[in-house]
Amino acid sequence: MASARSVVIGSMALNRSGLNRRYALNRRPLMGSSFTGTWQNLPRSLRCQRMQKGNKSSRLVVVDELAGQYEDAFEDVDQQLVHYFTYKAVRTVLHQLYEMNPPVYTWLYRFVGTNRASNGKVFLRALAKERQDLAERIMVTRLHLYGKWIKKCDHAKMYQKISDENLQLMRERLIETVIWPTDDTTTEKIG
Repeated sequence: MASARSVVIGSMALNRSGLNRRYALNRRPLMGSSFTGTWQNLPRSLRCQRMQKGNKSSRLVVVDELAGQYEDAFEDVDQQLVHYFTYKAVRTVLHQLYEMNPPVYTWLYRFVGTNRASNGKVFLRALAKERQDLAERIMVTRLHLYGKWIKKCDHAKMYQKISDENLQLMRERLIETVIWPTDDTTTEKIG
């Protein structure tokens, strides 16, 4: 734990005098979230660095901005799609088993309850150790669902949906922040 004179900033604890610095694990990331990753994973140019100013104690300064730096690759999106199609395949197989084989449905339902299908690879590895036939069925179903989605996916329509949602959110935020004049104030100013 940081002492009373320390300031905890994300995953870094800094002593106010600047003499003692330690990195604390399992703290909230300094400049990170589920979208940007943790502070430690950021390139060195994006991390905060200590700057000395004459006799004043050192302070944290952001060296580089995050805005406008887009990744060229979208491996994280690809991985999320794989995880989602695994989840969707599990739901589909569960529905099929509910109608055709209730005992196996019950077993798989309990397995899904203890092993989350949110990480497809880990889930399928664990399932393959227990029931290889169900793991293969989910893998085939996942591939089939992805093939159906690719045929139906309209990229222009998806782009338009995202654009429309962004516009709607910005409108809602604008309406929340604008102070609308009331009828009482406008009649007083006119009269």
